Parts: sequence; C-alpha cells; structure tokens
Amino acid sequence: MIRVTTPSPDLWHHYGRTRADRDRAVPGTFRWNWSQDGGPGPEALGDLSGLVVGDLGAGTARHAAHLVTHHEPARVVAVDASPGQHAMAVDLFGHLAPRLCIVASDAVAHLKATTDTYDVLYSVFGALDFTDPRELLPAAATALKPSGRLMFSTLAHYVSGAPAQPDVVAAAVPAKTPEGELRTMRRWVLQEQVWVKVLDEAGFTETVVDVLPSTTEGPRTADTLLITAVRQPRSRPTY
Repeated sequence: MIRVTTPSPDLWHHYGRTRADRDRAVPGTFRWNWSQDGGPGPEALGDLSGLVVGDLGAGTARHAAHLVTHHEPARVVAVDASPGQHAMAVDLFGHLAPRLCIVASDAVAHLKATTDTYDVLYSVFGALDFTDPRELLPAAATALKPSGRLMFSTLAHYVSGAPAQPDVVAAAVPAKTPEGELRTMRRWVLQEQVWVKVLDEAGFTETVVDVLPSTTEGPRTADTLLITAVRQPRSRPTY
C-alpha cells in the first residue's frame, strides 16, 4: 500500500509580502527589539570578520543581507522552512550570493546536517520562537563550533500582555494558509529562567539575558528578551 502524504500549508506565505513589493533595498541596520526601532543593533553580535554566520528563521533574509553588505563575515546562511519566504528572499537578495546563502530547510534538520560549522548563530523572533527549544537548541549546539555563540531575541511576554510561560509550553497563535484559511501555529514565549535552563541542558554556558523594554505604547506591544549563550567547549579526555 502506498501512503500519500499531504504537504503542510505554508503558514508564513503572506508574511512580509507587502513590504517585499515596495522595499527591495538592503537594510542599513537591524534591531533586536519587537518593534525593530530601538535597542542594540548588529554590533551586539560582535566582530563577524571572516566568520560563518547562520540566521535561523531568516524570513526574507533582510537581516542576513545587512550583515553581508555592511560587515565582513565569510558567509551568512539564511535558513527558513517557508517556501514563500525562501522565494521572496531569493528574489530580493539572491544577487548577494555566494556570501549570502539562502537555504530552504527546517532549522533543526539544517543544524543537524552542519556539525561544527558555524561561528555564530542568531535569530530575530525567528526559529527560536516557533520551534520546540528542546529540539532546536541541542541541534544548534551541535552546529556551532566549540565556544561558538548563539544570540536571539524573543518575546518577554505575550503581545496581549499575558505573562510568559513558567515551563516549556507552546501557545497556539493564528495564521493563514496561502488560500487565506485560518489555522494556528505554535509559539514558545518563555520566562527568562526557563530559557536559561533549556540552554544549559542543551550544552550552552555563559548565558546572558537582557530585557529590552518596549519603545511603543498601545495594543500588541511587548518587551524583548535578548539572549546570548556560548556552546560549551569539548571536554578534554582524561587518561
């Protein structure tokens, strides 16, 4: 018997499409906070000269394009599982290859296939928000070189104002299929100490969490957690 599987709908198909139609420029900078208008910029990643950098959940690859254009990494790999986001990224910034490599892949699968590859991994409200951290973080530790750095921004609380989860629990958030049908996807909004715990369990150390207060008022605003951690170096064998 042949089993036929139906592909999952691309729930990110519509995201960023309006901006892509009117704004094709490489951004002059990027920000880590929720509203993308304050707090630290790419300098928070440190000196990227000659390094291999990965953007997890890169969307249309605007952050990655900025790094390739305005900094000196050896290569930036922009990873996203959405066919729609990947197609827009290639259309907007494919000309920046080969220093910008735009990859259509689930983040966990990509990381598992790239052991000891990356000097730096980062995510701006990307794959770290929408993938079970108990799966993604160990894969990220494997893909990083020993002592490589992971940096990501994530919601400090729900945009509704509800507090973050005290355990590794996902919430259902609304999304639409390419045809406009309403669906839901999972998003992890976790308390600071929960992130520290899962990072430690995944093989990271030196975790630092900064809170970036919201720069705006009104509905659907949120503070941001900016989290940095280091892959633990390999332990030396004892004889």
